Parts: sequence; C-alpha cells; structure tokens
Amino acid sequence: MEKIFRKLSYFFVKKWQLGVLDIDRGCWCVAPELKNIKYLKAENAQGQGRHILVQPLPEVAPYYLLIDDINWPIIKHHHCKADKTWKKGRMVIETSPENYQVWIHSSNAMSIDNKRYWLKQLHSDPGSDPNKRWGRCPGFRNRKEKYRDPGSRYPLSKLIWVDWKYQVKIPQIESEEKNKKIICRSD
Repeated sequence: MEKIFRKLSYFFVKKWQLGVLDIDRGCWCVAPELKNIKYLKAENAQGQGRHILVQPLPEVAPYYLLIDDINWPIIKHHHCKADKTWKKGRMVIETSPENYQVWIHSSNAMSIDNKRYWLKQLHSDPGSDPNKRWGRCPGFRNRKEKYRDPGSRYPLSKLIWVDWKYQVKIPQIESEEKNKKIICRSD
C-alpha cells in the first residue's frame, strides 16, 4: 500500500487527498499519509462498506481529467499506442472486473466545459461530471453491492499503469456563443 501511495503522490505532484464515502453519511477527507492506511482499510471494511476515493487538490485539479466507467477496448483505443505501450501522462485503475478509470495529467489547465467535451469524446460515463470529481483509490475494495461475489467479497481496485514523468497537451475547446459550435484548436 505504501508503494501505491508513493505513486499516487508522484502522479498528483504531491497535491492530492483521499476521501471516505459513506452513501448515507456523505464524504469526508483524509490526509494521504502512511499513518492513515490502517484507518482507511478499517473504514473500507465497514458493514455496508465505505468507499475510499482519491482526487487532486483544488489548486491542481484543472490539470487532471478523470475518464470513468470505461472498458478495455476503449482503453486500448484511446490510451495505448499502436505498439501496445501506454500513452504518456496517464494513470489506469481497474475499479472492478473489466471496468476502468483513467486519469490524464494535462500540461495545460482545463475548464470544466473543456473537460466535459473531452469526457464525451473519450466515452466516459455520461453521469460523471468533472466538477470536483473523485476517483476510486487503488488498493482498496470497491464496495458496491453489485460487485459482491457469492463468497461476500468485493473486488480490489488495482493500479494497472501510472506515468508521473510526463504530461499531455490536451487541446482547448472554445465555444462560440453565436452559433454554439465547438471548435477544436491544435495549439
């Protein structure tokens, strides 16, 4: 778990937080410190279960895009190169069997509207709005009831790939008020 925390810290340039989500009680933040791992594991194991989530802090959030609820063919198409290696600046998490989230670290800040445009293009879950979005933290169980197996176990969210060395230049999308067209600039 310590290795996962280190990798997350590198990917989010040491500006990230964890959250414990209880469907009935809401979400509360927890500092991403090694001393909190036991607490987070205990919370994740609670009866109905609590979800352990991750997100960049507000000051760096405009530089991160979370694509949610995608499958392996979409990952291969949008996040892998032709030679089957990973594209730069990404973190890939398997949140449940054959279900994934991909974080992209952008070299340029993105507006919420720009993120919404790219999420649509990258086939993200249409119900996942990028405003203050949390992702599932690898190393903890996905406690959604629909994923519980016959042995009453929940799947472990797995860190598949992370590249913290590079960032991606994501083109800015501008909205023209007159005709409501979306124009993609290549900058």
